[in-house]
Amino acid sequence: MKTLINSLLPALTLIACLVLWELGVRWADIPAYTLPAPSRIATTLIDNWSSLATSWWFTIKITLGALALACLGGILIASVFSLSPRLERAFFPIAVVLQVTPIVAIAPLMLIYIESTTVALLLCAWIVAFFPILSNTVTGLRATDRNLVELFRLYRASPWQRLTLLRAPAALPYFLTGLKISGGLSLIGAVTAEMVAGSAGRETGLASRILEASFRTETPKMFAALALLVLTGVLVFVLFNILSFFLLRSWHSSEQIDEFDQSS
Repeated sequence: MKTLINSLLPALTLIACLVLWELGVRWADIPAYTLPAPSRIATTLIDNWSSLATSWWFTIKITLGALALACLGGILIASVFSLSPRLERAFFPIAVVLQVTPIVAIAPLMLIYIESTTVALLLCAWIVAFFPILSNTVTGLRATDRNLVELFRLYRASPWQRLTLLRAPAALPYFLTGLKISGGLSLIGAVTAEMVAGSAGRETGLASRILEASFRTETPKMFAALALLVLTGVLVFVLFNILSFFLLRSWHSSEQIDEFDQSS
């Protein structure tokens, strides 16, 4: 019974917040153009589903595409860094520069230099999502048990064998942590870049729908698009939480439920 209550608690909390929001708007008689009630947002979402769904899919494609590139680049570069510390010292500062440069400053330049708006948005989202995966993976590769490293050297394992058979499994929890962070950042990067780009491209995402609605003072439509963005971020986070659970539950303590925590 306690397990069921703990599982339903987040959903019940969210429902309670939505009910309080609905009642507060109705009680205070707040106009929809100032703060729409959840019921009005749901109605707007249904009425504009065709255009919002198309934009939602575009935003999802940019987000997942940027995240896939960030994973591929982060894993490959982190592996190279673990094999060659000299290359890490030489090129890691470049990754730091990309991380600390504001995306709102990069996006206009991308739109100037890259003809395709979609590619420019993809690169902007990739820049935001890339560093957490790289940094966490490098940290995980470094965190390998030194005694095991010496054991592999004793048995004359090659650098590639040490990487694939020892360091990579040890770095998996760190990589998954970076993946959870980058999942949300890729969505933020895609939305921020599109906000800067406006509606210049023929294909536009939810950020463009929010801008269009703000120009027309269609606040319920802005909230409807924002709700889809929040839903996307939550689904990405939940998906990677489930992935982390199935990959780590049998051997890593971070995904093993403590009996004391379960009883409480």
